[in-house]
Amino acid sequence: MADDVMEELDYAARMVAMRIAGDIVVSSSYGSALKKWREYFEVSQNELARVMGVSTSVISDYEKGRRMPGARFIRRFVAALIAVDRSRGWKKVRHLAPLIGTVPGAIIDLEEFEEPVTVSELSEAIEGIVLGYKDSDRRVYGYTVVHSIKAILSLSGLQFMVLFGLNPQRAMVFTNSQFGRSPLVAVRASPIKPASVVIHGPKRDIDPLAVELARLDGIPLIVTMIDSPEELVDRLRSLASSKRFRLSSVV
Repeated sequence: MADDVMEELDYAARMVAMRIAGDIVVSSSYGSALKKWREYFEVSQNELARVMGVSTSVISDYEKGRRMPGARFIRRFVAALIAVDRSRGWKKVRHLAPLIGTVPGAIIDLEEFEEPVTVSELSEAIEGIVLGYKDSDRRVYGYTVVHSIKAILSLSGLQFMVLFGLNPQRAMVFTNSQFGRSPLVAVRASPIKPASVVIHGPKRDIDPLAVELARLDGIPLIVTMIDSPEELVDRLRSLASSKRFRLSSVV
């Protein structure tokens, strides 16, 4: 499998991992939720225990409710399921990704900040200019970098809503956007709004309609002319380096 396809699936796996972990945490029965996801991924207790480096009896104890899973165990549990699925060619991740609001190739990168940053800090880190609604002190708790063309062509309205709702107080960063209008129209149509929208790479001045839509929705619109999506991601990761809960630690 080509490296770029593998990388795209890695990002999809991060989204899937977050959703699985969240489902386990909010479940009324941790044990039942753990068992449900293990069986969905078609992983035996023996195989899961081997990947996690624990005994089979430990897995059994958690699934039967004799032990209460903490955050560290849930991260290791989800990481093991994703690792097994990766070794099998991403059979389950491919199926789950579109259902939770992502399509491999649409999402370039994503992070959750352990501590929030302000819109001002975010804008400064990516050499951005804030347009539309000005709220420099608004807190941003993470970011999702999206290939705007692939996202608009691949994602349904419902999938966009789920994508924005992963954490409503995050920045949605759209690359490869010539004028900025389409991403803001998509945001306008969603009942769940991000904390901020970042537009990267407009070929000319940002579309006035995009600025007006951001103002109407009360969303700080940041425009950055950083040379490439790769450099933009590097800047965002650098900003997050001291404040992040790395999703890669989950997957």
